[in-house]
Order: sequence, then structure tokens, then C-alpha cells
Amino acid sequence: MAIDQIHDLQQVYRKLLHSMSRPGTISSIEQETKQVDVDFGCADSFILSAMVLLDAEVTFHVLSKNRQDLIEKISDYTSARCASVKEADFILVLQEDEESDVLEAMAQCKIGNLIDPQQSATWIIESAVLSNEDALVLTGPGIETAAHLSTGQPFRFWQARDSRIKEYPMGIDMIFADGSSQIACLPRTVSAIPMEVK
Repeated sequence: MAIDQIHDLQQVYRKLLHSMSRPGTISSIEQETKQVDVDFGCADSFILSAMVLLDAEVTFHVLSKNRQDLIEKISDYTSARCASVKEADFILVLQEDEESDVLEAMAQCKIGNLIDPQQSATWIIESAVLSNEDALVLTGPGIETAAHLSTGQPFRFWQARDSRIKEYPMGIDMIFADGSSQIACLPRTVSAIPMEVK
């Protein structure tokens, strides 16, 4: 991989932090994705988000049952270990994954506990093209009044997420990455209400 392990990944990390602290903000990492010269079979923004956050101290789970190649490449590049969905620190979801599998993983993943809420799973999700259209209304810390975000996830996805973030500070944080080199984040503190039920 031609990506600079220090400069380029630091830039991606800064943009992830920016989007996490300002939910609904879409950040471009196009300059960084241009440096990726390995085909991982998924969006470059998705794999760079994983590269930034995974290391030998954490575990991950690739939801797709048919992507042993991706598991091996991620392990090779990050030294992170693959684990079950119930134990993984990071859940990696591809666009090809079935909705039923995503919902099952959502029900099983770690959300931390009251003493150690940080012992929860962070989701990295390969999404449809991100935009600030009206699919979701976001409210919460880091948002002045309300923000809008479209990620392509179905209504049941947001219902399932809502059920896992109700007992703050427990919950899950999410990173969305699309094929247009864009990323957006939803921390557990933010409410995401689909427009049709607002």
C-alpha cells in the first residue's frame, strides 16, 4: 500500500475526529484514497477508516461470510485480530451484507457497561453515497439545532441502533464510508430519526 502510514493516515484520523465531533458533517478523504494501490474489494474510504483505527491491541469482525480475503488483508496491514461479533471491538459492514445479518449483529455486539462504557463496538459501514439530504434528522451534542444525513441504511437499521443506545453512556459509535471517498460519523450520543417518522 502506497499510503503514507504517518502523514496520510493522520489526515484521515483528523477528519474522522472532525466528523465524529460534528455529527452529520461529511468529510472528504479523496486525496488520501488516491494513495491506496491495493484492491481490498471495498470502498477505499472504508478500508482507510479501518486502517486508522485498528491495531494489534484491538479485534475486528467482518460481517460478510464470504470475505476471508478481506479478513486476511486487514490482519496483515493492521495486526488486529479477527473475533466473533459478540467480542469484536470493531464491526465491519459491507454494502453487500444482508439486512438480516446486520440486524443480528447489531443485537449481539458489545455496548459496554456502566463502569466501562468504552468497552463497546465501533461500527465501520460501507454505505451508499453520503449526502446531507433529509433521510435522517440528527440532534444531540455537536449539532446546533438539527442536521440531516443520508447513508442508505433502511428504517429497521435505525430502529435497531436506537435500541442499543438508549442506556447512555452505553452504546455504539458508527462511521460511514462511501465509494466517493467521503466519511461521516454518528456517535452514540446523537439521535437519528428517519424523516418518515419525525
